[in-house]
Amino acid sequence: MNESMNSSHAQSLPAEGRKAWVLAVTSGKGGVGKTFVSANLAAALAKRGHKVLVLDADLGLANLDVVLNLFPKITLHDVFTGKATLDEAVLAAPGGFSVLLAGSGLVEYSRLTPEVRDKFQAAVASLVPRYDYVLLDTGAGISDVVLYAVSLADEVLVVATPEPTSLTDAYATIKVLATQQRRRTLRLVVNQVARPGDGKSIAQQLQNVVDRFVSTPAGDAVKLSHVGDIPLDPSVREAVQRRQLLLEVLPGSAAAQGVKSVAAKVDTPSDRP
Repeated sequence: MNESMNSSHAQSLPAEGRKAWVLAVTSGKGGVGKTFVSANLAAALAKRGHKVLVLDADLGLANLDVVLNLFPKITLHDVFTGKATLDEAVLAAPGGFSVLLAGSGLVEYSRLTPEVRDKFQAAVASLVPRYDYVLLDTGAGISDVVLYAVSLADEVLVVATPEPTSLTDAYATIKVLATQQRRRTLRLVVNQVARPGDGKSIAQQLQNVVDRFVSTPAGDAVKLSHVGDIPLDPSVREAVQRRQLLLEVLPGSAAAQGVKSVAAKVDTPSDRP
């Protein structure tokens, strides 16, 4: 586990038998394609030969099922309430990976209670030994539920778009994760990039602001690791409207190639903090 996690949020997962690398995919605001990135990144990692699970950590406002065109009879809610086991709730998804879906519209998961925290941590701990990668598709923003989900991850991938509001909210998220969870390295992917090179420029601008205004409580600098861009591509809208993975239906599209490039960067142990 990341040793720099905030002790008030995080509980260490068991070290023995540890296998999966836990990656939280998060964003400062909604509408930036975070769930699209999570699902297609999982497919890209699966195509690289890994056993992958995506856990819908957007408790209460889940939409991973919509993106994947799945109609689950059993969700994480059923696991939390004891109506089903974790094994019963894990589903095979298109793209060669597994998913654990959360229920939508469940107001009881809009705030982090001790019961929700403990059950969520137990679910992640149980899944970790079974996979190479566990992706946590979190909610947007910096609610207690989002921050707790992120605290269970080894690494964080922040999804942003070039819009000023997205970048402002991404900065706010990075600042909170640096100060509350003492994270010194966060990965960044820029989605919906109009021109080649724009993502790199945006990442550098964001890094400049972080360098000026953000550090960990210990005074450590915070580094953004830019893992790539996903081009603005009409194929994405087409795939989303069809409720299919882009990597499955249009694998040669520019955006799909961008996701594959991000997966290659993510799947590089030597580059991990």
